[in-house]
Amino acid sequence: MKKLVLSTIAAGILLTGCANEMTQTQKTTGIGAGVGALAGAAIGSMTGGDRGAIGAGAAIGALAGAGGGYLWSQRMENQKKQMEQATQGTGVAVTQTPNNELKLQIPSDVSFDVGRANIKSNFQPILDQFASGLRNNANAEVRIIGHTDNTGTDAINNPLSIERAASTRDYLIARGVRSNAFRIDGMGSRQPVADNGSAGGRAQNRRVEIYVGERPPQG
Repeated sequence: MKKLVLSTIAAGILLTGCANEMTQTQKTTGIGAGVGALAGAAIGSMTGGDRGAIGAGAAIGALAGAGGGYLWSQRMENQKKQMEQATQGTGVAVTQTPNNELKLQIPSDVSFDVGRANIKSNFQPILDQFASGLRNNANAEVRIIGHTDNTGTDAINNPLSIERAASTRDYLIARGVRSNAFRIDGMGSRQPVADNGSAGGRAQNRRVEIYVGERPPQG
């Protein structure tokens, strides 16, 4: 029993140690599987301690760990590069998050007029390019979060931030992105990224953030 647990731990350490030589996709899936296997082996050990229980626990844990995060696939890398080119000079920030999501942070001078949820004309080409990268990705999950500055009351800002996220979602759906890929939310003025004491800071805080994560293929 102890030998099996130790061998499982050793496998996880070896997997982590080799991560530097893996692609980002392999790192995310492989390390997740290794950590899951360790957790599963430990559960098996605590729930009876026999060889079969430990082995089953490790296998279940590996599957759970492998499916627990987003992949940074070549498709995601290509979309990041495409969006960097499409938004160059616009003030839109395109980044990869620690959770392997593609993030677009779109300030108000690109996306929405003050107090409005109608998409501005210079926001449309960015969303058109974005939609083209999402249409053929059946495993993509998209979160859209709207934000406002602190002028006005929560009774105004909270629904306005949700309306901005909804307008962005609806525009992308109209360009062929599947509707069940989306989740939207609005933060009102609760998550500023700049000082609301200046006009420039308030403009930065009036924004939409779009996150895209790619799940491992199922089956």
